[in-house]
Amino acid sequence: MSRKGPSFVCQNCGTAHNRWQGKCEGCTEWNTLSEEGLSASGPGRKSGKGRLFALEPLTGETHDAPRLPCGISELDRVTGGGFVRGSVLLVGGDPGIGKSTLLIQAAATLAKSGHRAVYISGEEAVAQVRLRAERLGLGGAAVELAAETSVEDIVATLSEDKTPRLVVIDSIQTMWTDAVESAPGTVTQVRGSAQSLIRFAKRSGAAVILVGHVTKDGQIAGPRVVEHMVDAVLSFEGEGSHQFRILRAVKNRFGPTDEIGVFEMTGAGLREVNNPSQLFLSERDLGSPGTAVFAGIEGTRPVLVEIQALVAPSSLGTPRRAVVGWDTSRLAMVLAVLEAHCGVKLGGHDVYLNVAGGLRIGEPAADLAAAAALISSLVNAPLPADAVYFGEVSLSGAVRPVAQAPARLKEAAKLGFTRAVMPEGARDTCEGLRVSGIDNIAALVANISARGGAGQPRLRQAG
Repeated sequence: MSRKGPSFVCQNCGTAHNRWQGKCEGCTEWNTLSEEGLSASGPGRKSGKGRLFALEPLTGETHDAPRLPCGISELDRVTGGGFVRGSVLLVGGDPGIGKSTLLIQAAATLAKSGHRAVYISGEEAVAQVRLRAERLGLGGAAVELAAETSVEDIVATLSEDKTPRLVVIDSIQTMWTDAVESAPGTVTQVRGSAQSLIRFAKRSGAAVILVGHVTKDGQIAGPRVVEHMVDAVLSFEGEGSHQFRILRAVKNRFGPTDEIGVFEMTGAGLREVNNPSQLFLSERDLGSPGTAVFAGIEGTRPVLVEIQALVAPSSLGTPRRAVVGWDTSRLAMVLAVLEAHCGVKLGGHDVYLNVAGGLRIGEPAADLAAAAALISSLVNAPLPADAVYFGEVSLSGAVRPVAQAPARLKEAAKLGFTRAVMPEGARDTCEGLRVSGIDNIAALVANISARGGAGQPRLRQAG
């Protein structure tokens, strides 16, 4: 017979303990355990003999998952072409970043196309959601609204009439289910509520979007098991000082995970940005040392972005290394290569690196552009305003080829650039571009050092 009794569940990671203790063994956090009722049998399932189900062979006829484009091209790009029937998406982001705005726009666009869309808010009243929709000019859309937090009531209401094509739950942390004996917002309630909504989506074929809160370090709040239960996890990123918003797929069972969608926050809501490169470079400082244009790839889309660097003498015993929008470890590697193979001594300098526009770069092809910006700032030598840089720097100082070089060059030529500095091994041609290939980072350092301003030290090559 299954044993029923209290269990102590960590509110940070969801690890269950048989007794209370000050420190969680799963995440090593202190004072995060709370007592919750726990049953050995799952919610809504009677203990006893299981039912039989049919097993099918691996070979057989397969079909692509049917998709429903929402009408917002940037959102469709990230999801892989639209919402899949019966799929569940988890959307996370900082408070005020625009999650609710984006989803009410998506629901309204689907409703205007004749599909049933339901928006259920557990944080706001119906009147507040209506005010937002009117401010966005969506008051005439046939979106069905409700302010409810009981999962059983939500599932019963949605199952009563025609199955909706899209259901938005804002947010999953406010939902609660009778199958779990704990307070709303706890790890057990979030997990139980998500499980009930996922079962409804799979049974009915409706696409369900769950809005999730994020913690101080940017992770989606609640147990990590919720991210494993859903079909896709989307992260809505951005900074309050920038009007740009980046929608990125962290996990996607039905599409790529390297695509991004770019939006601009305006007074009338989120506006799609069809050409992110032009937007990221619109306020570029021409002729300033320490700036280089990087030709990157985000998914299948080439994106040009400005990398800014500042190298200044330091009065501290340990110079500062500050990075925004790039990997700190990658910067440390590039600095070590410059010192070991190019004689660039930065041990007594503070180094600041920033990716303009709020975009975060993850590919190693940005090594060459970052190195060019650093050397340009150190010797006070502005880089050519019509040049783009891309290439991976190895620990030996060699510049290695990167993928999709023709697409990078084509995007640069389209935006009016006339020069490209890239690895010699992947040297390609593009109409309207003068391509310069380099095989070692020392060649780049020597070229920029020769352009240095008066009174600036020339950099010597090591060895």
